[in-house]
Amino acid sequence: MALLDVVLGYDCNLACDYCTITPAMRQRALSSAQVLDAMRRGRALNYDAVSFTGGEPTIFPNLSGLVRAARQLGYSDVKVQSNGLLFAHPPNVDKLIAAGANRFHVSIHTHDAAAYDALVRREGSYPQMVAGLDNLVARNVELVADVILKRDTYAKLGDAIRWLYDRGVKHAHLWFVSLTDGNRDNVDSMPRMSDVVPIVSEAFAFGRAHGIEVRS
Repeated sequence: MALLDVVLGYDCNLACDYCTITPAMRQRALSSAQVLDAMRRGRALNYDAVSFTGGEPTIFPNLSGLVRAARQLGYSDVKVQSNGLLFAHPPNVDKLIAAGANRFHVSIHTHDAAAYDALVRREGSYPQMVAGLDNLVARNVELVADVILKRDTYAKLGDAIRWLYDRGVKHAHLWFVSLTDGNRDNVDSMPRMSDVVPIVSEAFAFGRAHGIEVRS
């Protein structure tokens, strides 16, 4: 499956402490017309999947229209990558599904409430993320939870995977922080691989035993 990855823009409604986005990057954004042109060219090259990312794509004013256009152009797989906050409002989820989105990735960052709010640097965001995740689970769409492995979160990975399992999430992808662009000097955010491997191995074992896909 050939994937067209569309970065709509770099604005976001969170300010994660490991974010790679710089002020200069936030000045760049695509118009709806540019996205439509890119999707048409993608289909001409036989791309059959499209992913809408950012920044935070759900704050883009015409996201549902672009999802609908992707389906009309013939993309068989339409993914939205999000922090999930706006999915706490059920009509936001239903609108995207009705438009044709069939795959959702939600960055949960971490499952721990206090740690989550501290990481995203927006107090009170955790209940919105959880509600958004639950709304997607209830609609039985293809859902992946992205879990961030930072120096201050990786030790609780096992708890995070069990938390996702208890909520009905069947797919979890693990991501190390990226030491690039706006996060390039934040070396302390990156845990040591040798410390992380045993904990990731335990998460893989839990996934195999309980039918939840855990990938890194």
